[in-house]
Amino acid sequence: MERRIRVLVAKPGLDGHDRGAKVIAAALRDAGMEVIYTGLHQTPEMIASTALQEDVDVVALSILSGAHMTLFPRVKRLLEEQGMGDVLVTGGGIIPVEDAEELRAIGIGRLFTPGTTTEQAVDYIRSWVEARDAAGSAREAE
Repeated sequence: MERRIRVLVAKPGLDGHDRGAKVIAAALRDAGMEVIYTGLHQTPEMIASTALQEDVDVVALSILSGAHMTLFPRVKRLLEEQGMGDVLVTGGGIIPVEDAEELRAIGIGRLFTPGTTTEQAVDYIRSWVEARDAAGSAREAE
């Protein structure tokens, strides 16, 4: 039996627009993933705590407020402090290319901007989790 990918979809900060988060949550669920949606106005600490409690593979942040350069790194750092450095932190919103590149350099996954299809996000998450799990299996075999 294949394990279902567990994804936490979160809306950090004061951004009150959650349509995109709900659309991606539904698409991931339709693709067979288990999705936990935190709702609006989550702090990075709340998101990291929920990720730990729910034992997720992926944290997908939806940020439209412009606070992505603060919120993405903070969530990643908190996950690492909890021993969850192998969790993918990805997401989307209005994120300039230069900022996405800077975030990628510190270990944030692919970021999805307007115009991205839900299939692209689903495929990315699936392939990332498969690669992580394969690398873990290879390490265990050594």
